[in-house]
Amino acid sequence: MAEFFKKAFQDMKESAKAQHEVDKAQFEQVKAESKANFEENKFHNTYAKAKADAKKSWDDAHMIPAERAAKAQEERAAKIAEAKAKTAEANERYEAAKK
Repeated sequence: MAEFFKKAFQDMKESAKAQHEVDKAQFEQVKAESKANFEENKFHNTYAKAKADAKKSWDDAHMIPAERAAKAQEERAAKIAEAKAKTAEANERYEAAKK
């Protein structure tokens, strides 16, 4: 029983670290986009993204823990890559709007 809890807490610790990386990348993305939007004085609608993020598939609820962890890792890696790309794009927009 003690080994179960040890493994569970280790998994939570690793998941928290990975989520922290995602949060940092997304924070940088939001900062850069906000700066660019301020310079351009144009704001974009994020309702569609929020709605898409809010949906979850039925299959996610029926995954085994290993599949769920693998899928979560893939999603985190994709979010980090997307956030970094959007950060670079927003920085370019900021520089263009600044001139």
